[in-house]
Order: sequence, then structure tokens, then C-alpha cells
Amino acid sequence: MYYGNIKNCDIADGEGVRVTLFVSGCTNKCKGCFQPETWDFCYGQPFTEETEEEILSMLKPDYINGLTLLGGDPFEPENQRALLPFVKRVREAYPQKNIWAYTGFTYDELKKDGSHPRCEVTDELLSQIDILVDGRFVEEFKDITLKFRGSRNQRILDLNETRKEGRAIFWEGIVGTRK
Repeated sequence: MYYGNIKNCDIADGEGVRVTLFVSGCTNKCKGCFQPETWDFCYGQPFTEETEEEILSMLKPDYINGLTLLGGDPFEPENQRALLPFVKRVREAYPQKNIWAYTGFTYDELKKDGSHPRCEVTDELLSQIDILVDGRFVEEFKDITLKFRGSRNQRILDLNETRKEGRAIFWEGIVGTRK
């Protein structure tokens, strides 16, 4: 897997102060995407053990609320396979921090057998995510007043509550400590 950027102290891509990893590779290629260069699966730099260590170090301060994964698309199958072991390391090192992920795929697509993004690690990766911002960016629905998303069709799902309820539950703000 490659990545295009890592942001430390990001306040735009999730609640609180975050470390954000922009992975490379996206087949959705949304019209009006703010980072079309990340569509290329080989854009940027290889995601290595050193990269993981750098991010883990950035996550250490108490004022960092958590990690955000976006891109590109972290839920492209090849990215999921690379991210799962890393996300598990983050969970082990920082169980009190939350993890957000952005994807152009919908939660339903991720759960549907036979869909492009679904692979052998999708359910396990989703089990590590607290908040999922799902849905393709649709330029005609662009709304700069929205919090943590770019177009009105995109949803912010509380995956902890979704797992408990067995249906999609929308995030209403303030992510609690993971239990």
C-alpha cells in the first residue's frame, strides 16, 4: 500500500485533534474529488513499518483524540489488507483513542457479499472502526456547511452503536471511550 500524506494535529477530519493517514488508491473517482492524485494506487510513498511507527508516535500525546483513515479510499480491498494489522496495532497501543474512516463506498456495499470493496478482512476492519463516513462525494450535493463530510448524501455512522443495534445508527457527536 502507498500513502499520499500524514497529517498531525488535524482538526478537519473527525472529532477533536487527530492524526490522519491519506492512503492511495481509489476506484470511485468522484467528480470534484479534492484529491484526485490519490486515485493512483502508487501515489506517494510506500506504507512501511517505519511509517507505522511514525504514526504511533504521533498518536501518543493525550491531546490527540485518535486516528482518521481516508484517501484515496481505505476500503479498497488492497488497502484494507494492509491497514488491518496496523489498525489492530493502534487499538492495542491506544485503546482509549477512537478511529474514524472515510470511504466512498456505502456501509451496505461494504457488507454485501460480491461487492467490489468486500473482501476477507472487511468485517474485521469495520470492527476496529468507531465512526465511518460513507458514500461517494457527489459534486451536485456539495455543501461546505456540513460537518466532517463534503456532500449531503454522505453519512456519518456510529459503528459501535450500529453493531449493538444491528442497523445503521447515525453519529450525533462526541465519541465515547471504546469499551
